[in-house]
Amino acid sequence: MKKNLKGAIIGTGIFGSFQAKAFSQIPYVELCGICDLNVEKAKKVAAEFHIQEVYSDFHEMLKTCDCDFVSIATPDHVHAEAAIAAANAGKHILVEKPFATTREDALAMKEAIEKNGIRAMCDLHNRSSQPFAIAKQTIEEGNVGKVYSMYIRLNDNKSVATDMLSWSRESSILWFLGSHSLDILCYLCGSRPKTVYALSRKGILEKMGVDTVDLYQTAIEFENGCIAQMENGWIIPNGNTALIDLKCNIMCEKGMFQINGSNSDMLQVTTEERMMTPNCIARPVVNGRVEGFAPNNIRAFTDGLYYDVPFNITVDEAVDSCLALLAIMESARTKQVVECVYE
Repeated sequence: MKKNLKGAIIGTGIFGSFQAKAFSQIPYVELCGICDLNVEKAKKVAAEFHIQEVYSDFHEMLKTCDCDFVSIATPDHVHAEAAIAAANAGKHILVEKPFATTREDALAMKEAIEKNGIRAMCDLHNRSSQPFAIAKQTIEEGNVGKVYSMYIRLNDNKSVATDMLSWSRESSILWFLGSHSLDILCYLCGSRPKTVYALSRKGILEKMGVDTVDLYQTAIEFENGCIAQMENGWIIPNGNTALIDLKCNIMCEKGMFQINGSNSDMLQVTTEERMMTPNCIARPVVNGRVEGFAPNNIRAFTDGLYYDVPFNITVDEAVDSCLALLAIMESARTKQVVECVYE
């Protein structure tokens, strides 16, 4: 029998708390440490999931916690310091998306991972999403031909930027949702962006006290010739029936896929005030367990370590996605076509 994996989590926000639940459901994983600047919050998560060691400083945790891997669930813009420290401590790493938010951070993280010979994965969980996984499998079978063009929109309600994330002004909708969108486009067509042209608008959230770009619309030419349109915003009215607005169209040489990832039209809940369409495939709680493709992607990370098999995304792919997103931001600023640079 293989030795159980011991893990630790840095960050106890929305994603850190979710990860704690997901990891706690994996039989061969033992969570032994958790860290957050807000110690009381960390203690609360630790008590819920029977985590023995609580820290406010991840440097201290990396020195004293006997863990095999570290999951980094801090806000988007502060992944690099923790990831590099974990790599230097010889810990395997799961990094919440996006991998990083600057070229310097992304390349420094990659260098630390390679130098220390540890394994790392970015939690871009649409790679475990059932509709996208089936589309990818069908494409690889060859019956629909090569991917010719794609369209994806992935948007959030305003409440995500105004209420859910205290650090939304420090990030971007491209980091928060565009990272998912771009990654799945690259995954489906088997290529990375060559050139991008983007437009953006700002003003709605700014008037609500959140100084961040409202939305981006991007045209992408991939290295293999495929073309795509990508829309990301977080100004959908809060009255929208689903928190997430996700639609994807994949046009192939001899076939087509249409994906509704917002709610899959599986469930409608109507009250006196409104109708809601909860997402039944991302991370629903069933019989007290969190199910769906989001926890399955975390399981893909631990399975990769436990069974010594490849992760479903490489570090190079995660880094390239970050660099392409930076090119999109540059294009939106300059209103020019920008070539993606991956070195």
